Formats: sequence, C-alpha cells, structure tokens
Amino acid sequence: MRILSGIQPSGTLHLGNYFGMMQPAIALQEKGEAFYFIADYHSMTSLFDAEQRRRNTLDVALDFLACGLDPKKAVFFRQSDVPEVTELAWILSTLTPMSLLEKCTSYKDKVAKGIPVNHGLFAYPVLMAADILIYDSHIVPVGQDQKQHVEVTRDIAIKFNEAYGETFVIPEPQIRGETAKVPGLDGEKMSKSYGNTLEIFGEEKPLRKKVMGILMDSRTPVEPKPDADKNLALQLLKLVAPAEVSADYENRLRAGGLGYGDLKKGLFEHYWNHFAEARKKRAELAAHLDYVNGVMADGATKARTLAQTVLKRARKASGLE
Repeated sequence: MRILSGIQPSGTLHLGNYFGMMQPAIALQEKGEAFYFIADYHSMTSLFDAEQRRRNTLDVALDFLACGLDPKKAVFFRQSDVPEVTELAWILSTLTPMSLLEKCTSYKDKVAKGIPVNHGLFAYPVLMAADILIYDSHIVPVGQDQKQHVEVTRDIAIKFNEAYGETFVIPEPQIRGETAKVPGLDGEKMSKSYGNTLEIFGEEKPLRKKVMGILMDSRTPVEPKPDADKNLALQLLKLVAPAEVSADYENRLRAGGLGYGDLKKGLFEHYWNHFAEARKKRAELAAHLDYVNGVMADGATKARTLAQTVLKRARKASGLE
C-alpha cells in the first residue's frame, strides 16, 4: 500500500495542518510505503515572495521531521524536485472537464471570500491529481476540505484509463473524522488564508496572547453552559489534552463554575505541553541543516525514479512515445 500526502509551504504550520494532515500521515508511515512532499508548486497560487517560499519550505521540513516523520520509513521530498509532475498535470488537464473544476468548493469558497484567484488556483485539483497519480498512490490522507479534490483525481484517472487503457491506480481518500475540520480562533476552519491560526511552533508569549484572546460569550462563570461542546476553546482543548482532562473541563463548563479565563489558561497549558518534545527536536534539527537537506535530496531521488516510470507509462499510453 502506497500512501501519498503533501503540505504547502505557504505560511507557518498550525494546529489545523498538524491534526488534519501531519499527525495522520505520520501514523500511516508505519502501515505502508509513504511518500510525503512539500507542495512548493502549489504554494505559488497564493505566495509571491521567492525568498519567503524558500524559508517556508525549510520550516515545513523542520516541522514535519520534528513532529515525527521518519525518513527511514517515509520518502520525504520537495514537490518541485520532481518536475515530471508538471508534465503529467498538462496531460491530465487535456481530459479534465471545465465543469469538474468549476464545482470544486475550495475554489468557490475563496472566490466568495474575496481572496484573489488565478488560473493556478482554479487548476489546483489537476496538479493535485498529478501529485497523487504519478506515484501510483493507493491511500491519500486528507482533511475534509480536500476530500473533493481526491474525488476529482479519481474522476480524472478513470477518464484517462477509459480513453487510453489501464494506466493509473485509482486512489482512495482517508479522512480522520474527529479532527477533519480544526476550528480556527474565530470559529471558522483554521487556515493561513483566514489569519485565524494557532501555530505548532512559535514564541510562547505571542501564542499565549492568541489563546487568551479567543472570544467567548457574555455568560458569567456560575451560569451552566449546556452547549459546552460548541465552545471554541473546549473544542481545541479536546485536540491537545488527555480525554479525561478535556471531559473534566467540559463537565465543569456544563455545570457552571468554570470561568472562560481558566478554560483558556488550561487550553494554553495543554497546547504548549503537547508540542514540548517536538520543539526540542526541532531546535536540534535547525542546528544540523546538512542532515535535513540530505533527507530531502535522498527523498527526491527516490520519488523521481518512481515518477519517471509512471510518466513514461502515461506518455506511452497516450501516444507521446
């Protein structure tokens, strides 16, 4: 079983990235042949600062390795180090109906929110399809918002196979339901695009300020909160605290007597402690960048060898060879 997933270096990684993609991907490296990449091509749809992209790419590499990605168990590489994926994206685009892309909710949501869009953002699902298909991927762990894009990949692959003969493996999405949509600090989905994130790694004081600044309703501490499960701070606490701890906070919130300030202090404490070991490991990796760069180079060599094989198969099937 080959597992494939990617993450954009478009900004600082946050809890949504960690619980929605990174943690499930790291767990899956124990269960199959994992290919994980830093999607720097994809970042070009929204990030237009070249030096920032370089810094972000290194930061993502450090973050992922610090959080538990094991280069002995997973192939870890930079997307643009495998340029074959862009040729495959073009080949796939010739069979992709415009109507299929126009239905993608991720694109429509960004348009509705007034986020500047471009052709790359519109065609994002085709490049994502190439990312998945070029490694004969079986399983694609994604957040709920990306499930549709894997379905688009399946549609494109089936269409290609029908037109040119059996060429591509048809992948399956795998979604971690309980954390598929991590709420941001404003209650919307946590996203760099919306500026509502809580970073995995960062300075303690600014992060504490963010947590303590989460808006609550005007009810007093003594008032019972029967809708405690809808409380944003509690939803985040459930991600980073032991189940018995978050259950205790929820029960106290429902019964009345727990102040929102104490709840947010508890959230920050458990959030900060949750990543304590990872912060230590990240600092060690940052002091040994030759090792990190070597991991990425080795991963790119392995990934490109497979990509060239699959691309050659697609070229031959479609009459380009």
